[in-house]
Amino acid sequence: MELKLSYGKCTETVTVEDKNILHILEPNEVPVELTGGEEVLRALLNPVGTPRLKDIVKKGEKVAIITSDITRPMPTGKVLPHVLDELETAGVDLKDVLVVFALGAHRAHTEEEMRYLAGDASFERVKCVDADASDCAHLGVTEMGTPVDVYTPVAKADRRICLGNVEYHYFAGYSGGAKAIMPGVSTRDAIQSNHSRMVEAAACAGRIEGNPVRADIDAVANFVPIDFILNVVLNEKKEIIKAFAGHYIQAHRQACAFLDKLYKAEIDARADIVIVSPGGYPKDINLYQAQKALDNAKHAVKKGGVVILTASCKEGLGEHVFERWMTGSDSPDAMVQEIERNFELGGHKAAAIAMVLQDADIYLVSDMDGDFVRSIFLEPYGSVQAAYDAAADKLGKDAKVIVMPYGGSTLPSQKIDLL
Repeated sequence: MELKLSYGKCTETVTVEDKNILHILEPNEVPVELTGGEEVLRALLNPVGTPRLKDIVKKGEKVAIITSDITRPMPTGKVLPHVLDELETAGVDLKDVLVVFALGAHRAHTEEEMRYLAGDASFERVKCVDADASDCAHLGVTEMGTPVDVYTPVAKADRRICLGNVEYHYFAGYSGGAKAIMPGVSTRDAIQSNHSRMVEAAACAGRIEGNPVRADIDAVANFVPIDFILNVVLNEKKEIIKAFAGHYIQAHRQACAFLDKLYKAEIDARADIVIVSPGGYPKDINLYQAQKALDNAKHAVKKGGVVILTASCKEGLGEHVFERWMTGSDSPDAMVQEIERNFELGGHKAAAIAMVLQDADIYLVSDMDGDFVRSIFLEPYGSVQAAYDAAADKLGKDAKVIVMPYGGSTLPSQKIDLL
């Protein structure tokens, strides 16, 4: 069987004998009626738990729209025009509207990137800016001790609207909802405080109830109210197939339930070899982002097995603290031990990779230099086929394989942990 996997903006192919394949984890079949802008409009006209946006926002109010940055597949350019139309229906002057790209701990955008994200038409209609962690208002502290330090224009706005796409997140449970505020437009110290709970067992992909990281994220809305959200779920082609608008909890939870129907995949057993792609650009823009697919893949690989991560990483590692941890640690075990002693934002993703390495080898197919890849404890390969052939030589010709073409989105069922 010849399999195609997204790699940057291109594809990689690998041939695997049919008898070796346990599963190819693709999205489940779900009924879809409307897509794209039509589905966004349907959601706006039928919000969950709130009135329509046009009945919430009033003329003369300052409105902040918070949306995702370039590292996320959120199609802001397809969603934003409908939100702006709804605001104008309410009598809002678009001069009173600010679109804020939620950088979290990521790099700033170029103007060209902001225009790409917003879409040419919307970029001309409304002011667009990056969140600035150096310009934040302190609004209080959550029960878990996280400072609520939010980008000042967002904190001072009369109304806040959060946009985002919902997918699995390896310790917040799911993306979307209030995550646009925390970590999206928060300070590094605030993000670090929130993310430090990731070491707790209940902080895992696909879990909301009892997840300390998600609970802390949602608590931020007690200090900086979220008036409306519009979250979308994308298919494997990054197309909008479902939208959820309205209350920041109720609409978000409905989106999470839909995501489970689409992307949660039960498997019969773990495999010797897991071949995983984050899903192409922008999910594999750097290793910092591609790590999420690796974390999903760990639920599908046997102890002592091999995970083949197919990720361009054209921007390298992608975050300076993450790079320091990956390049300055003596071993994967040392990273795991250090994160438990001294949690540091950025280091948390290095430790997450190290945790996978404690149970499996990681073969990386990327654009990064091979010697550099070896220096960060991964095995470099120039193609998926070469990586698979090496893994099969190591584990035997009968080694079973699970393929995850959309590893950034697909979550193997955690029932396998009982096997």
